[in-house]
Amino acid sequence: MADDATLLIGTTKGLFVRRADGTLDGPHCPGWTINHAIGTGDTFWAAGGGPFHGAGVWRSVDGGATWTLSKLADGELDEWIRNDPETAAFFEREPAPPAPHTGAVDALWSLGRMGGALFAGGKPGALFRSDDGGASWDAVDGINAHPTRDSWNPGAAGMTLHTIVADPTDSAKGWIAISAAGVFATEDGGTTWDRRNRLSNAEGCAEHAHPAAPSGGNTGLCVHNMHRAGDGTLYQQNHHGVYRSRDDGRSWDDVTPGLPSTFGFAMGVHPRDPQTIWTVPLADDMGRFPIDGAAAVWRSRDGGDSWQNCRDGLPQRGCFFTVLRQAMAVSGTDTPAVWFGTNSGSVFVSHDEGDHWSEAVRHLPTILCVEAASA
Repeated sequence: MADDATLLIGTTKGLFVRRADGTLDGPHCPGWTINHAIGTGDTFWAAGGGPFHGAGVWRSVDGGATWTLSKLADGELDEWIRNDPETAAFFEREPAPPAPHTGAVDALWSLGRMGGALFAGGKPGALFRSDDGGASWDAVDGINAHPTRDSWNPGAAGMTLHTIVADPTDSAKGWIAISAAGVFATEDGGTTWDRRNRLSNAEGCAEHAHPAAPSGGNTGLCVHNMHRAGDGTLYQQNHHGVYRSRDDGRSWDDVTPGLPSTFGFAMGVHPRDPQTIWTVPLADDMGRFPIDGAAAVWRSRDGGDSWQNCRDGLPQRGCFFTVLRQAMAVSGTDTPAVWFGTNSGSVFVSHDEGDHWSEAVRHLPTILCVEAASA
């Protein structure tokens, strides 16, 4: 069947675009690890990098036909090209001045729009802002020099700023998530940021002994993913549970009860029904694969108060893939489609909000993100 969404699929070997008619093209941004990508109309952005290439944002203004790269930080390749003419000739590159944020960021992990600006989050815990559509980038000192920064700790993948969430009703408000420093909020367009990780006083918001679990009155600070629903409710999939906030992140309720585990990465939120959310629980923080080797997406129709598993069409035996933090998307159609990608290179889709699933893409490299481009 034809789909109405253009999917941007970030992988360890570049970006792939699945068109609305089901065709697939790529890899774009060849050789680059693409941790996250977003798109509006025919304009796409893809962020990533690593030690070899450095950190940067690729941009296409023609629906993926051509791409330009805005480098934020250099990698090993840039030094080789500067210091070795033979290497420069082999890669057909001219030596360039150091990228503006070399030494401040190793790779980019997230993209998001807030008001008229484009933001990019990276490792270690860095945030950057572009006011020209991604051509140039400035450091956001309110996060990069945050007064609590000395107390931040890295997650297993390092200290990554992996999620950027905007308030579509107020261009000055937004949220970010850093593993493992927690959730931060701005109400002045990104100039200043407040840390917002307090557990609510609701029954069931217990603390635990696990080092990534709630303690000291806070949720676990190793947030894996975060979304905002249409009514303003925030949801986060944490290293140690799923949490909900109805006060802009000032307090969080634990809505994990009913799920088969406390661990997972990906989440999705219905574009019009704020009570409908999806998550993909995984066995534990060591195995990180579907429980009992049987894949399932879990859905709540009441904002996390109760959960049901949705597994029809998903592999139920010998399934040990992982669904990573940015690898779930909900396309904004009248009947939204739910998509998720796996580290084994498949993308699954449901056209009935999770009741039934089918494999839409297979045999890609490790999938790091799946996003639906907006119209």
